[in-house]
Amino acid sequence: MFRLRFIDRLKFFVERQFVKGASYQLLVVVAVIGLISLVGGMLVLPLGEYDEHLGNAVWWAFLRLTDPGYLGDDEGTWRRIVSTWLTVSGYVVFLGALVAIMTRWLIAIMEQLELGLTPVSLKNHIVILGWNNRTVPLLRELVMSTSRVGRFLRERDIKRLQIVVLSEQVSSEQIQLLRQDPGIGRRAKHIILRSGSALQPEALHRVACLQAAAVIIPFQSHEPDSLVTSDVETVKALLSIHAQARERNQPLPYVVTEVEDVRKFSVASRAYPGPLEVVAGDATISRLVAQNIIHPGLSELYGELLTAHEGNELYLRPAAPYAGLAITEVEARCPDAIMFGLMRPDAAGELHARLNVPSDEVLTPQDTLVLMARSFDETEPRAHAVSDRRVHRIAAVEEDTPGVQSKRLLILGWNRRVPAIITELASYDDYDFDVDLVSIVPASARIADISRYSDNAARVACQHIEADYMVEGELRRLQPGRYDSIVLLCSDRLSSGEEADARAIVGYLVLDEILQDQQVKPQILLELSDPANEDLLERNSSETIISSMILSHMLSQVTLRRELRLVYDELFTAQGAEILFNDPDDYHLRAAASFGEFEVKAGAVGETALGICRSQPNAHGKRLQLNPPRGKAMDLLPGDQLVVLTTL
Repeated sequence: MFRLRFIDRLKFFVERQFVKGASYQLLVVVAVIGLISLVGGMLVLPLGEYDEHLGNAVWWAFLRLTDPGYLGDDEGTWRRIVSTWLTVSGYVVFLGALVAIMTRWLIAIMEQLELGLTPVSLKNHIVILGWNNRTVPLLRELVMSTSRVGRFLRERDIKRLQIVVLSEQVSSEQIQLLRQDPGIGRRAKHIILRSGSALQPEALHRVACLQAAAVIIPFQSHEPDSLVTSDVETVKALLSIHAQARERNQPLPYVVTEVEDVRKFSVASRAYPGPLEVVAGDATISRLVAQNIIHPGLSELYGELLTAHEGNELYLRPAAPYAGLAITEVEARCPDAIMFGLMRPDAAGELHARLNVPSDEVLTPQDTLVLMARSFDETEPRAHAVSDRRVHRIAAVEEDTPGVQSKRLLILGWNRRVPAIITELASYDDYDFDVDLVSIVPASARIADISRYSDNAARVACQHIEADYMVEGELRRLQPGRYDSIVLLCSDRLSSGEEADARAIVGYLVLDEILQDQQVKPQILLELSDPANEDLLERNSSETIISSMILSHMLSQVTLRRELRLVYDELFTAQGAEILFNDPDDYHLRAAASFGEFEVKAGAVGETALGICRSQPNAHGKRLQLNPPRGKAMDLLPGDQLVVLTTL
């Protein structure tokens, strides 16, 4: 039998000790130092200068091994030879090996700390489970929502907002990305990154999920044909949080999650019995696309109401201090805000959003006011009513429908939201849509996806065309000028959102070139995933929906004020209140009429006046002016439209 040599066995033993870590490596070095000291002591012991005591000789050798300064004290050729050997060995073993081991150990500790594997010691913080293209917009929306964050902190008696993000792999690029973001900037120091997956219970413990004030589970992108979808990961994360809370006998935290497929609502609710708000990502964007097709011009309104940038947002305020007053009396005390509606519990205590409420509606202590304003402070009712603001809004009167309207729609591109868009279009009974779907995805796969999604989608006539809309010849043969609306969708089959946006933008430029000589151009709606790409189009006559930004805003706002989800659901569905763009002649207004006069005229027909949509954009490219000053003349020009909230 083959036997290893002694030196091989020794090398193997040393190797096994070194791979065990720094502590074992130090023990090996200590053993080698001891062995060298022993050998050195034994070599000088015969000189007879150490009282024939081996310990003294070994100590002499150890001093030469660790401190070269003793080298000059030795006399005699043999002792100097041994002393020199010990000093050189000390440089190699004592200094070299020891410093190398300690340095590697410190570097390993620093790398481990940088990986974010240490559990956080926080309470009442916000946890985001996942890092993707929506994480930075979500963080930006959270830190920029100052009024809602202030209320969020006061309710939990904490001084500042702390956010923990769970990422598959923490890197310095992520930290730099947060610091360079104009909306986050210095506030990045309050954002903590931790490594791990939402599917791992130890990773959930690492971000202290059970101690969090709120947990956000955003959408996680996957390959189109992957069996593990974002909804699967979401349900698994909900089950893991529930199991952890049950094991440790702790209460379940408040969770806000994005579900890709609206049909998974009930599954998510069964998986998590705690406080849960579910935002249907694909269904939400599909609703916005459908409404924008029916009411052109809404995309700019989405960009203002559903982002935390300059402009108006929706705010909620308790109505208890004003119980017994009519809506018109509270409106008169809020000259800088618009009364959007209210939220009221039913007999079972379940909240319902009611928008475009009549002015004579009397408030109850359980009501919550929904107001649109530029800041939360502007929603604070004054002590005394403003005498020149008395809006008398009647109950919306059901008008005779003009019949079924036909719309020809061209959809360029394909992603997972198309079946939801078709289903949403089918929910509008007053419209008959004729849709042409253009994509390089095989028509059979598209037909199967739509039929699997919903039976109602069959109401919409869809013609599937296999073509690449980026090829000008193929797009020109479609005669895009004959459609009422054209939608360009960013693909989810590419490796990154940047590539998908680049393809959609190039497609828009090709389409714009074809329609250049068209006198009456169709409405063009462009979907992008990255808000930075919108600025690439210097001359953009289309409407743009930034899906990631809108969903990030909704997730952040529902996290800070969960009742807002009911308002969004009421506002952006076929059965709820609708935002319309009407002709000023419908209200018999003068061009120099003020917005206050428009409020009165709109209220007389059961509508809530919201603002003005100009026919020509201003210097910043904006056409929409929401909540303008009430006493100032609107200076209406031909082509201008008035924006109202109504109930159909």
